[in-house]
Amino acid sequence: MASETLHGMAARLLGKQDLDPEEANVLAKISARQPISRDAADVADLHATYGDRLADRVAAVGGSWGFIICFGLVLLGWMLLNSGVLSHWGLAFDPYPFIFLNLMLSTLAAIQAPVIMMSQNRQAAKDRLAASLDYEVNLRAELEILRLHEKLDQAITERLDRIIATVCAERNEA
Repeated sequence: MASETLHGMAARLLGKQDLDPEEANVLAKISARQPISRDAADVADLHATYGDRLADRVAAVGGSWGFIICFGLVLLGWMLLNSGVLSHWGLAFDPYPFIFLNLMLSTLAAIQAPVIMMSQNRQAAKDRLAASLDYEVNLRAELEILRLHEKLDQAITERLDRIIATVCAERNEA
């Protein structure tokens, strides 16, 4: 019975029988009189793995001005320490041209870039999910408006039929 109602609603409101998953979900929620709206961030977070959450945190930290400023200060301190202070006593562990520093920066870039890309891919997936959820809400609103129009049209038609019947009855009496 529910599937017949669903297919009847699809044929009447959407004008088609083969439904996309979003359309089937919307029609099922309409039939059940349940709300359709959901928060895309909450839905995405339910399916997030530990690696996804870690990638998001690394991207959030690595893409901030605080990280850039702190990292710049660490680099400046490294260079000053190895070129001025420690080299004065002959204790510099990475003298100019800072080969060890270059190795560490390359390693950091090699690790940080794919992690940021993972976070960007996850954000793109969140955006697709948000668009899908927005489509469902918009479709639900559109279908509900169409149903209201049908009810109003039916009420107007019934009212006009009653008026016509009353006018015809009055003419017949006269």
